[in-house]
Amino acid sequence: MKNELKLIAMSDIPSEQVQWLWYPYIPLGKLTIVQGDPGEGKTSFVLAIIAALTKGIPLPESSDAAAPMNVIYQTAEDGLADTIKPRLENAGADCSRVLVIDEGQHELTLCDERLEQAIRKTAAKLIVLDPLQAYLGSDVDMHRANEVRPVLKRIASIAEQTQCAVILIGHMNKAQGIKSSYRGLGSIDFRASARSVLLIGRLKSGDTIRVVAQDKNSLAPEGPSIAFELHPEYGFQWRGICDATVDDVLNGSGQAQTKTMQMEDELKRMLTSRIPAEDVLTCAKRMGISERTLNIAKKNLGVISEKCGGQWYWHLPEQGCKDVSS
Repeated sequence: MKNELKLIAMSDIPSEQVQWLWYPYIPLGKLTIVQGDPGEGKTSFVLAIIAALTKGIPLPESSDAAAPMNVIYQTAEDGLADTIKPRLENAGADCSRVLVIDEGQHELTLCDERLEQAIRKTAAKLIVLDPLQAYLGSDVDMHRANEVRPVLKRIASIAEQTQCAVILIGHMNKAQGIKSSYRGLGSIDFRASARSVLLIGRLKSGDTIRVVAQDKNSLAPEGPSIAFELHPEYGFQWRGICDATVDDVLNGSGQAQTKTMQMEDELKRMLTSRIPAEDVLTCAKRMGISERTLNIAKKNLGVISEKCGGQWYWHLPEQGCKDVSS
């Protein structure tokens, strides 16, 4: 039986605006790829996003926060009980809102109908598959475009129909001196299918600072790079916008000095004694730093705000209010 020809006029298609989970990094109803070398913090970055979404906390450089939402997280590399849940708890996530599809009897793939069922049942606005190559299915060669394309088309269709954001976490190949477009594992169709590609890496070997640089955005101007830290003592901390580029991340070059880091350095310098809160706010304004960035720096350092003698003071955790008058 021949396929019947059916034409659709563009004038009959209603225009729609792109909706965002996190503008301009993660669009709703589309695929986003987060990639980087092993050990560079891809999973930690995504879990920090999940923590914010489940608690209704604004993501970096975003002033708006949605109501707490459900998230589906699938991993084929890390243990749920001994790795993922402790990380989520440390990040402050509402773990009751982080759901996992049970793969005990049947392993999950990108074509599995349980993906759409789970999204609709939980009303999840984000689903994460980590790493993407583990969910292609045993009969799919990730290097063959003709095998990869139908799988990606299926998961993209699920995302569009449910208006759920999909994050695919992937490793990068070891090739050097080539464009970032060709550093992702497998077929170039992975990158082609994604509407946003985020690259994660560090600028200096052994450094605790990582950078998220947007390597592709098909729906909006590319967003500025954002730094975060994986500190051995304090764990994950957002560090704010920086000037590092995709090439800097690939080459391990450049610096990731951010306004948040500048404010932290200034707070360390100022708060050798207890300082009136008004003086700190005035200093931040003089440095061109927003109150939101100031509060992030305050949180990162554990700065304490106390009212003493009718006035608010800021001090570092090891200091107390009783010495204000001395």
